[in-house]
Amino acid sequence: MKTHKSCKISHTNHLNNLDVPLSSSKSESNRVLILNAFSKPQATIGNLSDARDTRTMQRLLSSQEEILDVLDAGTTMRFLIAYHAISQSKVTLTGTERMQQRPVKILADALKVLGAEIEYLREPGYPPILLKPFPGQKSTELEIRGDVSSQYISALLMISPVLPSGLTIHLTGKIMSRPYIEMTLSLMAHYGIKYDWQGNTIRIEPQAYKALDYTIESDWSGASYWFAMVALAEKAEIKLLNLREKSLQGDKAIVEVMDQLGVSGQFEEDGIVLSKKEHKNNVDIDFSHCPDLAQTVAVTCAAKGIGGTFSGLESLRIKETDRIAALQNELAKIGAQLTEPAPGEWQLIPGTRSGKYENLTFETYEDHRMAMALAPLATLGNVTIEDPIVVEKSYPGFWSHMAMAGFKIEMQD
Repeated sequence: MKTHKSCKISHTNHLNNLDVPLSSSKSESNRVLILNAFSKPQATIGNLSDARDTRTMQRLLSSQEEILDVLDAGTTMRFLIAYHAISQSKVTLTGTERMQQRPVKILADALKVLGAEIEYLREPGYPPILLKPFPGQKSTELEIRGDVSSQYISALLMISPVLPSGLTIHLTGKIMSRPYIEMTLSLMAHYGIKYDWQGNTIRIEPQAYKALDYTIESDWSGASYWFAMVALAEKAEIKLLNLREKSLQGDKAIVEVMDQLGVSGQFEEDGIVLSKKEHKNNVDIDFSHCPDLAQTVAVTCAAKGIGGTFSGLESLRIKETDRIAALQNELAKIGAQLTEPAPGEWQLIPGTRSGKYENLTFETYEDHRMAMALAPLATLGNVTIEDPIVVEKSYPGFWSHMAMAGFKIEMQD
């Protein structure tokens, strides 16, 4: 893979009459790959994501090797832990240095209650992790916190139908990222699985997945960066292709969020048309169910001079990087602050440098979402993004799509 030290983006503030062919949803793709792997025979998956995380999932699901390297793909790690924990194979799952700092203990503990035999090879609670052949189901019920990563819950849900006795999951406390759990269950239903969700309890009886074809939607997380560009540009009207008004993805919330930040979204048969409108001066946004939108929204608010009160950012500390610290560092470069005046409550203070920028350089912290959240600032001036290859994780075509939009993109070694 060709890598570059940085990417210089030359200022463009007019984005008109543009159709953007977004990457497909990584969230949908990774779930469908697991569900399809459980189906016999396997069905056809249309419009599968080209994201590195999805390519990694696809490759590892078909691998016969005993050591599987997920690289930096957190979803792939969590889904494969559950997938292999109930298999008759002996598998070690590992990843990058950062991946080995991301916790999996809550998921592993839940799988141990079910009967899985799991061993940590280095730091307890973290990868690399050894999964031994499943000796048999010991419990039909689990209790797991609802405010942990929804990927833990989704991983357990997807293996539930193939367990000999099925599974009942009791979610305790506040349920975070609920749309991702709903996405998982909706996709399972497409593959023929019946479930019962009453209150905070989900029950799934033992049953077989059916091999049914599925076509993946475009990625709403990837769409968010284009909403930001429209919000920040002087003139803009673009269409984002293959996005559904009735979407399974929680990040569709970007439509309502950006409506407050100056972007109108009108759905058409083949996507959504974005155009500019008036914006609010202050916003109050809960990211509990859409944490991947936080960076995009914070940067947009800071650049437009919009004050913000944010909540639901807790999970950002354990993502590809500490996204709170990364945002604080990079927003300071445009004179903005992200503070936490009370536990769980964040304030975005735009500062005095909103408007126009000249030749600013932004770090990305090995985080694809930092790179793409900061790139729209090129509508306000020339910017340089360090380590631009990180976008491969979720949106490999991002830089070429920006070039298509009229930005001059210069990769620098």
